[in-house]
Amino acid sequence: MVPLSVAWDDIGGLVDAHERFLAGSLVESDVRDSVLDSWKRCRSVGLEPHRLLVRYTGDVALDERFRHAADPVLADLTSSFADASMTIALCDGQGRMVERLGGDRQLRDRLDSVRFAPGFDASESVVGTNGVGTALAERGPVYIAGREHFADCLQPFACAGAPVRDPLSGRIEAVLDITCLRDQGDPAMVRMVREAARSIEARLLEQADLRERALLAAYRRADGHAGDRPGQPDGLRPDLDGGALGRIDMAVLRAKAEELIASPHRTLDEVTLPSGRTATLLRRQVTGAAGETGVAVEARVLGGPRLRHLDMAPAPGETGIPAAPAGERRLGSAVRRPAGSPVTHSAPAPQAPATTPVTTPDGEPVGAEGWLLLVGEPGVGRLAMLARRRLELLHDASVRIGTTLDVTRTAEELAEVTVPRFADFVAVDLPDSVLRGEEPEALGGRTALRRVAIRAVRKQPHNLYEVGDTVEYVPSTPQARSLETRQSVIEPVLTEADGWIAQDPERLTPVLEAGIHSLITVPLRARGTTLGVVSFYRSLQPDSYEDDDLSLAQELVGRAAICIDNARRYTREHNTALALQRSLLPRGRSEQSAVEVAYRYLPAQAGVGGDWFDVIPLSGARVALVVGDVVGHGLHAAATMGRLRTAVHNFCSLDLSPDDLLTHLDDLVVRLDRGEGWAAENSPDSGIVGATCLYAVYDPVSRRCTLTRAGHPLPAVVAPDGSVEFVDLPACPPLGLGGMPFETVELELAEGSRLVLYTDGLVEDRHRDIDAGLDDLRAVLAGADRSPEDTCEAVLDALLPARPGDDVALLVARTHSLGADRVAQWDLPSDPAVVSRSRAAVTAQLAEWGLEELTFTTELIASELVTNAIRHATGPVQLRLLRDRALICEVSDGSGTSPRLRRAQSTDEGGRGLFLVAQLTERWGTRYTPDGKVIWTEQPLPGRCR
Repeated sequence: MVPLSVAWDDIGGLVDAHERFLAGSLVESDVRDSVLDSWKRCRSVGLEPHRLLVRYTGDVALDERFRHAADPVLADLTSSFADASMTIALCDGQGRMVERLGGDRQLRDRLDSVRFAPGFDASESVVGTNGVGTALAERGPVYIAGREHFADCLQPFACAGAPVRDPLSGRIEAVLDITCLRDQGDPAMVRMVREAARSIEARLLEQADLRERALLAAYRRADGHAGDRPGQPDGLRPDLDGGALGRIDMAVLRAKAEELIASPHRTLDEVTLPSGRTATLLRRQVTGAAGETGVAVEARVLGGPRLRHLDMAPAPGETGIPAAPAGERRLGSAVRRPAGSPVTHSAPAPQAPATTPVTTPDGEPVGAEGWLLLVGEPGVGRLAMLARRRLELLHDASVRIGTTLDVTRTAEELAEVTVPRFADFVAVDLPDSVLRGEEPEALGGRTALRRVAIRAVRKQPHNLYEVGDTVEYVPSTPQARSLETRQSVIEPVLTEADGWIAQDPERLTPVLEAGIHSLITVPLRARGTTLGVVSFYRSLQPDSYEDDDLSLAQELVGRAAICIDNARRYTREHNTALALQRSLLPRGRSEQSAVEVAYRYLPAQAGVGGDWFDVIPLSGARVALVVGDVVGHGLHAAATMGRLRTAVHNFCSLDLSPDDLLTHLDDLVVRLDRGEGWAAENSPDSGIVGATCLYAVYDPVSRRCTLTRAGHPLPAVVAPDGSVEFVDLPACPPLGLGGMPFETVELELAEGSRLVLYTDGLVEDRHRDIDAGLDDLRAVLAGADRSPEDTCEAVLDALLPARPGDDVALLVARTHSLGADRVAQWDLPSDPAVVSRSRAAVTAQLAEWGLEELTFTTELIASELVTNAIRHATGPVQLRLLRDRALICEVSDGSGTSPRLRRAQSTDEGGRGLFLVAQLTERWGTRYTPDGKVIWTEQPLPGRCR
């Protein structure tokens, strides 16, 4: 066996194709179609390559009938691998492993470590692309090697798998798999596992019922051949001068024989075999002893070597099918049909040639050697074959279409299911409104559609529209008629469909010359709404579309339309919730100089959540930093987040201390719970509100930061030297419990420190506990000279999972300080005489700052505020000027009473001073301190001084 998988990995570009696919890049040219389809299915169900949750089921077993057929084949296969490090796995029809045979200890241990062992589920939706699950999903043999596996843990292996069907029902009963290490793999493994699966099917065939046996016996007795026709020979051995027919040749012959049985008006068929030889099939009628009518198909091989067969002729009058000799395997297969449908039975080459020459209707000899190939019932053969294929296709469509709530992916799944089993080329066209989740407008012939998905048997370029192209059908086309009438349209002969060609003669005429000959168009309709149109083309399949094909296409599209409409509705709801949430989050950066900020918000993969953040300028050049998280997802969480964020803004306008602010916010959440409790029973999107919050206030003058939290993860502080510490905040309960006090911590931050606030989705998920997440965060944050933007990028790159299960909000603030040259402060005695001295001090300071234009108004403001403090307050008085983005004037005193703005009457002697202050300033207000209060005002700086 030649090890090819390593070279395949390197030359085929699979080394990085897997990573590029996960990143969302196109990899069609580097990955086989079957593997790429499997990767898409894996991604659509949410599998993560670096972690798997493999299910285990005890006592998985197959029925005795199947084990009786499979055990000898598995024993022979295991014996043939005695000198090779390969293991054989037998799984049930759901992909769960029943038995594992062979392989050396090293291989078995490595397979055990990845749970490729009896009882574990190997289906594609659980462990990704692999020989068992992908063979089951593709319903055919597959070979998977190295990087073609979706899961990282399976990439050291190469495997080949094939489904095993009950030949009398066509149902997949089991999956057979051969696995080895990647560097020992070979694509030829798929032939070996396919042959073993067929051998099991042949042994199942031996359990045929009496009707099938009677038809076979009737063939033996027909036309005097009872004595020299074979019963059920087991194999073809090569003669000295040539080779035997291979299994692939026999498979082609059996398939053509089934078609011949199903064609009541055909008696001959000529077949070119893959080996290069030519065979002729002859259809003959037979009648059983009990009146059973049927047909038999004989095969003649022309231009090939003579064949020597095993001597297994039955005794005269024998009606049963003899058992195979020890050590031999049957090559036959059979297909059981529903009641009233044809039964076909396979019988390979006989041990002696036919004694009666057979000729064509023109009298030409058919061949020199012939043998019985199939027997079956005539008449309804073709309809029964089509019915079975139709049922299989509809079953696959129900399983494979609609695995996600993504409109585009659902359209792709419809195309994947129908090519090549129903069509050779499929195109799905939808309006942009459906892709956005909106209600589609009434679609007509001139409506512009977007080509969302295509699937073709052949890879070569064609002239039909590509994915992403805008298509506007002219009224004469079948697609436009389908949209207009809401009815399906069939064009069995496209060369005569002038309306279709009129769409674009220059583009479509070469398409006809390339072989496309038949078309069905079906409108995508669900719940009374037309969502688009699907076009099915045939080119390689010789048969044109018929009325039965039209009904099948309508069923397929009808099922897909429901799934697409569900995905559209989900997209609309998701976009609505996301738009609501984004409208409630900050837009741009607030105007403040205390900190340099960068932030990121990423919604969860499952839906919109309630995480939020904010940067709120406060009086005195201070700034508030807020990060919060509302429990749950959806519109309710987003709306609650908006309420809480608005409340925080309102409480900040009152200049509340951090602990008082969280106390008020906690009380609000409690009242929200009481107010919404009545709706919880009637609405799945409402209920008890739960939220966490972290609130910090930073003062650039003192460089002190006050923090408090309500059930939120600890903030991190990165010092200018790159060291990282998590602030040890008291563990206060989340918002909504009520009655519990909140504690604050105050610390001094060096200029250039980075304060990092985040929600728990960044450091915690179901695969990682919060301690491990905090350790990872600490490692990423360590390092000096990193800007807030770079910090955000580094943190998300290192910690954000590929498919986040929760929202992530991240806020990074680098601190600045307001230097002493921009701060002026005077302590004033409680004496009216100091008012004039304060005006003089203000005038001198403004001159020093070059703000002479503000002298008059600032003197008046300072004079009024100092006078009020001396007249109405107690304790020492302090006057402070700050030059920041605005000129800030503050007067503090020891009183807890706040002045109130009012409109003085014409007879009042006072009460107009605060009114003048309000008119001369841009903003003014009061904030309370532990020792009293501060009255502050802000005036905009002249344009040249900003």
